[in-house]
Amino acid sequence: MSNKQDKPSGDPHIILPASRVGFLTRLRNYFLTGLVVAAPIGITIYLTSWFVELVDYWFLPLIPAAYQPERYIPFSIPGLGLLIALVVLTLLGALTANFFGRQLLVWGERLVDRMPVVRSIYGALKQIFETVVSQSNTSFREAALIEYPRRGLYALVFITTSTKGEVAEKAPTDDDLVSVFLPTTPNPTSGFLLFVPRKDIYPLEMSIEDAAKLIISAGLVSPPTEEVKKLPKKDAGKANGTEVNPSEDT
Repeated sequence: MSNKQDKPSGDPHIILPASRVGFLTRLRNYFLTGLVVAAPIGITIYLTSWFVELVDYWFLPLIPAAYQPERYIPFSIPGLGLLIALVVLTLLGALTANFFGRQLLVWGERLVDRMPVVRSIYGALKQIFETVVSQSNTSFREAALIEYPRRGLYALVFITTSTKGEVAEKAPTDDDLVSVFLPTTPNPTSGFLLFVPRKDIYPLEMSIEDAAKLIISAGLVSPPTEEVKKLPKKDAGKANGTEVNPSEDT
């Protein structure tokens, strides 16, 4: 009789067997591992397909209707417009490299200079592309930290070049100024151009790609340090907190 009184009437908590908890944990880890593997591949394929289709939409109309591939084969050829774009741009570069092409380009630029709004847009875009192409080996090759937007707070920037021209001459400072690009999160293609004294810039060892990942992920994807890079791959993943182990039961 006493044994029946001592036995609890009911337990409000449901305790699952340890083996079932481990099985659910493994399923969760399998799903996360699959997501980590599939998401970058899927997004890369989607963006590549979008870019190829966009270029095809722009350049396929350059092919006369009588020579369109769809007239002879029952399917479209993806990337044909991209191939045409490469050929057209190469021929355009070869054309402007000779005397006749340069004269034609000068005549066209003189015509553009007579258009008030168009000349400003064309001039700015031309200067940007010329700067990027001519300095492709030195531009955006180093990431750094600066104190922004106030002392004690730090922001990740890309060093572009030493500040030149009127900005460097009229800036009220005797320090050497450096032009840096401060990207925004999560879209690093937009941001701010800042002119910072060289002494206030703290260069980083991480690559431009690692810095871009850090910005896009809002700090979630942190690049490994030099000490972690020297470790074996498995140990480096654990030290950096990026290893995903599907068989781990937690």
